[in-house]
Amino acid sequence: MFHVEHIYLNIREIIVIFVLENKITSDMFKANNQPSLFSFENELGKKVRQALEGSKEKWFYHLILRNINEDDFRELYSDKASRPNTPINILVSSLILKELKGLSYDELMESVMFDLRFKTALGLVSIGEVPFSRATLFNFQNRVMEYEMETGINLIEGVFDSLSAGQIKELSIKADIQRSDSTLVASNIKRYSRLQLLIEILVRLERILGEEDEQFIGKQIEPYLKKGADKYIYGLKAKQLPCELERLGKVYFTVYEWISRKEHYQGKKEFINFQRAYREHFVVVEREVIPRPAEELTSSMLQSPDDPDATYRQKRGQHYKGFTINGTETANPGNPLQLITDISVNPNNIDDSQILNERVDKIIEKTPELNEIHTDGGYGSEDSDKKFEELEIKHVTTAVRGRESEVEKKIEQTSQSPDTYIVECPFQKVGSTPTKKRYKVRFDMTICRQCPLRDKCQIFKNKGRYYFTHEDYLQNKRNGNILNIPEERRKIRPNVEALMNEFKTRTPGGKLKVRGLFKATLFAFNTGIAINFGRVYRFISRDGLTDRFNQATEPVLQNVMMIFSRFRLKIEIFMDDFCSRCIFGKYLSPGDILLVNISAMQTFK
Repeated sequence: MFHVEHIYLNIREIIVIFVLENKITSDMFKANNQPSLFSFENELGKKVRQALEGSKEKWFYHLILRNINEDDFRELYSDKASRPNTPINILVSSLILKELKGLSYDELMESVMFDLRFKTALGLVSIGEVPFSRATLFNFQNRVMEYEMETGINLIEGVFDSLSAGQIKELSIKADIQRSDSTLVASNIKRYSRLQLLIEILVRLERILGEEDEQFIGKQIEPYLKKGADKYIYGLKAKQLPCELERLGKVYFTVYEWISRKEHYQGKKEFINFQRAYREHFVVVEREVIPRPAEELTSSMLQSPDDPDATYRQKRGQHYKGFTINGTETANPGNPLQLITDISVNPNNIDDSQILNERVDKIIEKTPELNEIHTDGGYGSEDSDKKFEELEIKHVTTAVRGRESEVEKKIEQTSQSPDTYIVECPFQKVGSTPTKKRYKVRFDMTICRQCPLRDKCQIFKNKGRYYFTHEDYLQNKRNGNILNIPEERRKIRPNVEALMNEFKTRTPGGKLKVRGLFKATLFAFNTGIAINFGRVYRFISRDGLTDRFNQATEPVLQNVMMIFSRFRLKIEIFMDDFCSRCIFGKYLSPGDILLVNISAMQTFK
C-alpha cells in the first residue's frame, strides 16, 4: 500500500515520509537490490542475534544473495502493467540453498517458512514472511528454461560466472593454472530393458488417443495394457523374447501408419517418443518391419519416456543413463583456496576431450591468465593437442591415452623452422625431412644393431626408418609434460577428485533427483555456487575474518536499527487503519506524499 521513502531523525521527533504505491505497478519486473534497514533480527534476543550474525547463513546473504545481478533476468518478465515479480535474488538464492543443504523442494519450502537461518540467508524482514510459493519457484525455473531455448543463454550459468569472478578477484586467486575432471550422473529415471521401453511407450501413447483412435489402437496393444510392461515380460519365456520383439515391430508399424498423419498428435511428447523409438529400433523394408540388431543400437537412443535427453554409457562395468558433469577449478599451489571457474553438463556419450575443447575458449574468456591445465588421460586427443597448441596452453595429463611406444622417442621442433624436427631415441638423435604428407627420419643402422633395445624397437624392424606427423609431435609433447612435471606439482590433477566428490555427495548412488538436461544443468550450476561459497566461508572463518566483519558493525547503529524496527511495526498499524478509513483512493492518489510526525501520534505513547 505504501513504502517508507525517507526517515528524518532528531532528538525530539521522527518524521517519516511515505509514498503511496499502486497495487499494480507500471513494470512487471522489480529488483530487490537494496538491503533493508529493518529486520526481524532486531526483535530477537542478544544471544540469538549474535548467533545469527556469525552464522553461515548470514554470510550467504552477504556473499551470495546481495551479489546476484537481478537485471540479467529482466527479459523474463513483461514490461506491461502487472503485479511485481518475486525478488529474483531470493528465488535464485533459494535454489542455491536447496543444493547447499541437500534438500527436496518440500523441505526447502518448510525451511523458508519456519527456519530463522533460512530467513536470514534470504534477507527476509519479517518472521512470518514467505516470499514465494512452490508454484512460483517452478514457474521461475520454466521461464529460465524457455529463455535458454530461445536465446541459448543460461541465466543461472551467468549467476555462477559472475559470483565466481567476483570471489576470484576479491580473494586474489591466481587462475593461471587450472584442472578439469568429470563425473557421470544418472537421471532420475527407471531402468528399462529394450522390450520394457517399447511396451511402456505404447501404453503411454494410448493415454492421449481420441475415442476413434483408441478403439483401433487399443485392439493392437490390448495385451500390454492389461498387464503393463513389467508383468507382461515377466510372463514370457526366454525363447519367446525374439518373437516378441518382431511382434512389437508389427504393432509399431500398424499404429504409426494409423496416427502419423493426424496433426493433433504431432506436438505431444507421447507421440514424439513413439515416433523416435519406432525409427531407432525398427527398419521397414518393403512394408516388412525388421528389428535392428542389438549391435546397431547407439548410446544416443531414447533411454526413457521420462527423460528424452538421457544417453547411455558404460564405464568400468557400470551402466549409466544420464549425463556428464565437467568441472574446472583453479589449481595454483600458492592459492589459499581453490575455486571453480567453469561447469558444463553434457550427454554422457560425449568424449571428455571434446567437452574440454568446446569449453576452453569460455574458460579463457573468464580467466585470461590461464596458461596451464591439468587433466587425466581421458582428455588427451589429437584435437585437444591442436587446440592447446593454438591457444599456447600447456596441457598436462596424468597418463598417456592410446598405444604406448615400445621404445621411448622424443620429438622436438627446431627453432630454425616449424617444419623441421629432431627425433631422439635413447642412443641417437636425427633430423627430419618432409615428405608429401608426413615427416621422415632415418636412424643409423650401425648404431641400431648395437642397441640393447633393438628387439623391442619398431624402428629397427623398419630398417631405421621412422615416419611421423605434426599430430604425433603434439602427442609426444603432451606425454613429455607428464614426465617433466616437477614433483611438487604432481598432485595438482589428483586433487580435483575432491571437487567431483562434492558433486557425488549430492547425488546419492550417482543418481540425480531431477530429469532432463536443463534441470541437470541447473543442479550443476547451483551446486557449483554452493561449493564455492562453502570454500570461501571456511577460508574466512579459519582466518578470523568473520569476527572482524561482525566487530565492524557499530553497536549504536544496531540499537538505532532496533528502535526503527519497532517504530516501523507501529507505523504500519497506524497507516493500515488510517488508509482503510478514508484516505486511500479518496483524497490521496498513488504517488502522493504523506508526512507523519510520529511524536504527535497517540499511537506511539
